[in-house]
Amino acid sequence: MKKVLKKVSFVILLLQLCIVFGQESAIQKRIVIDVGHGGKNSGAIGVNGIMEKEVVLKIGSEISVLNKMIFKGRYDIYLTRDDDRFIQLSDRSRLAKSLKADLFVSLHCNASANNSRGIEVYTLNYFSKDSELNIKESIALGMEVLDEANLKLKIENRGMKFANFQVLREIIPHCPTLLLETGFLTNEDEGNYFLIPEKIRGMALAIFKGIDNYLKSRL
Repeated sequence: MKKVLKKVSFVILLLQLCIVFGQESAIQKRIVIDVGHGGKNSGAIGVNGIMEKEVVLKIGSEISVLNKMIFKGRYDIYLTRDDDRFIQLSDRSRLAKSLKADLFVSLHCNASANNSRGIEVYTLNYFSKDSELNIKESIALGMEVLDEANLKLKIENRGMKFANFQVLREIIPHCPTLLLETGFLTNEDEGNYFLIPEKIRGMALAIFKGIDNYLKSRL
């Protein structure tokens, strides 16, 4: 199959949303990787001034590279941003719905006033008629990601959690959706972890392998 560089823009929103790598295929699963924060919204700021918006951009970019270089373009992957720009939450949701995404994974990092550490995954905290199946599928997806992170990274597993975050609420009716907190930037060990390119790549691989395990189990 021919690999192509795809560029998605919402003209009616006057906002260019993403540049993505992928493959054209009628049977390819389409995955939106939501790179959290950006631009004026730095997100959490941790040890050594490390910023959440920069960490998640590196992780998201690595997932795109892994898909192309190691997984041979197995999935059709879109990033909500590929640079340091601010994108409204509603525009991230519109992108996923416009693309008819099969999965949506939002990347974030945590912060805490104490020495908290570990990875945790969120999906929507309530069932409705149009979300029940996708919440159940989101839980299955989240457990695969947590298992891979624990297996490959030996990072503390804080488990599957539930919340009413906007992207979860708006996208769950359309596809399985996760919000992933990859670690605590305010924890010295985990903050320094994300300063190392090889560790960023390891986190991206664990997330991507979890996604891959989930999708293969649904074949």
